[in-house]
Amino acid sequence: METKSSSSNFIKTVVVEDLAAGRVKEVVTRFPPEPNGYLHIGHAKSICLNFELADEFKGRTNLRFDDTNPVKEDAEYVESIKNDVKWLGFEWDGLFFASDYFGEMYERAELLIRKGLAYVDDQSADEIRDTRGTLTEPGKASPWRNRSAEENLDLFRRMKEGGFKDGEKVLRAKIDMASPNINLRDPVIYRILHAHHHNTGDEWCIYPMYAYAHPLEDAIEGVTHSICTLEFEDQRPFYDWVVRECEMPSVPRQYEFARLNLTNTVMSKRKLKQLVDEKAVDGWDDPRMPTISGLRRKGYTPEAIRAFCRELGVNKSYGVVDERMLEHFIREDLKMKAPRTMAVIDPLKVVITNYPEGQTEWLEAENNSENPEMGHRQIPFSREIYIERDDFMENPPAKYFRLFPGNEVRLKHAYFIKCEEVVKDAEGNVVELRCTYDPETKSGSGFTGRKVKGTIHWVDSSGAVPAEFRLYEPLITEGEEDDGGSFLEKLNPNSLQVLQGFVEPGMKDASGGDKFQFFRHGYFNVDPKDTAPGRLVFNRIVSLKSSFEL
Repeated sequence: METKSSSSNFIKTVVVEDLAAGRVKEVVTRFPPEPNGYLHIGHAKSICLNFELADEFKGRTNLRFDDTNPVKEDAEYVESIKNDVKWLGFEWDGLFFASDYFGEMYERAELLIRKGLAYVDDQSADEIRDTRGTLTEPGKASPWRNRSAEENLDLFRRMKEGGFKDGEKVLRAKIDMASPNINLRDPVIYRILHAHHHNTGDEWCIYPMYAYAHPLEDAIEGVTHSICTLEFEDQRPFYDWVVRECEMPSVPRQYEFARLNLTNTVMSKRKLKQLVDEKAVDGWDDPRMPTISGLRRKGYTPEAIRAFCRELGVNKSYGVVDERMLEHFIREDLKMKAPRTMAVIDPLKVVITNYPEGQTEWLEAENNSENPEMGHRQIPFSREIYIERDDFMENPPAKYFRLFPGNEVRLKHAYFIKCEEVVKDAEGNVVELRCTYDPETKSGSGFTGRKVKGTIHWVDSSGAVPAEFRLYEPLITEGEEDDGGSFLEKLNPNSLQVLQGFVEPGMKDASGGDKFQFFRHGYFNVDPKDTAPGRLVFNRIVSLKSSFEL
């Protein structure tokens, strides 16, 4: 797999130095999602970074589920994450769960207790929070901070055996309540939680906290470069403390990089789940969602997403990436792959009055003018066709070059037609155009008698295949995700527009995941979820053009 990019990657520089100095013999990375939701585009950046870094140096990457919170986790999420990683084009070397190590984590916690570095605290979560201190004031020691190792071991074992209720006691690391790093002020490392776990069932009623579990998982697996996002930077001293004081034989190092933020994009997993739970979207794979499954259903390709992530580079600078950059990469990927065809998404009927009744001719069209290897197709043409409603105006402004009464345009791949008559219904709505055609102007005939300024697309009515077209806008507008008030009340009401129209007859057998470029409309994907025999549904992936430049 190609991994070269001109973009910066400071972690790659670290790896090169570690290998040259002999500090690392084999590069081992991991992608460690919590199975409490579906992966989104931000996770794709981390997936690409971890897998491609190890691949480049012939190392290993583990897929590990950080399943330390059974209340929020589910086997459904586990399977979706595995599918997404595979779809992006990666294969993990080891598949692990944090819950695989619960036994060892417990033993290491008992080691901390025996060393006088952990104690059972009877304070409530609110009391612990209130005595933690601030950035300018030290925390206050718990009344139970100086319990003996023997008492702490007894209480911790009783916690494990189910002798206490949820929240009645916790196990805290004993470090420094006056530390300038609040994360070192005796953080909680175990809590009581009588909840069924998707992987271990009811074996455990105490669960390790993520900040304690994560460094142990890395050390157990022999991870050399533990790559996290910047919000974990302040946790690094505790990460190192856990590895050192738990006396782990393998010592991983944590490195932090800037997470991905996209304009007009909900990147909070909590809010994404809220959208699903409250049915504001059609599930986790709704094409408006930034989830990998949503992007896949919309029509994005793994190649485009990987190219996008590589171009982003890896650095420590916080910033927001223009969503148009992601769109640029799907255009670049599809422009040589997607067949080019015609679709009318808001149809207006046209009758060509001087074309012979009952006659149909077949016209030849290129499948992709930029990729001749894709060949040609035959499209029917007859007396009645459909054009786009917005390709006609009864009273056009200046420099309007499409169809209007008395004006002549070229039909893509076909003939010149001239609007002669406008037919309206009782309410005054235009329902039909009556036009004439010039048989001398057939596309490819070499006709040079006159020129027209407008070219419009069309679909022959006799073979037209009905189809549904879904056009998307962002779920949120700039800045709304983090604004106050109700999140759902601020969703873009125009995020989905559904239109009924027609596609060329050659597309009647298109199946889920097939991608096309529709003349003037953009790139579309056959929806794999809602498309069924006799029903074609197209999701617009992206429009044809953008002002964005790399």
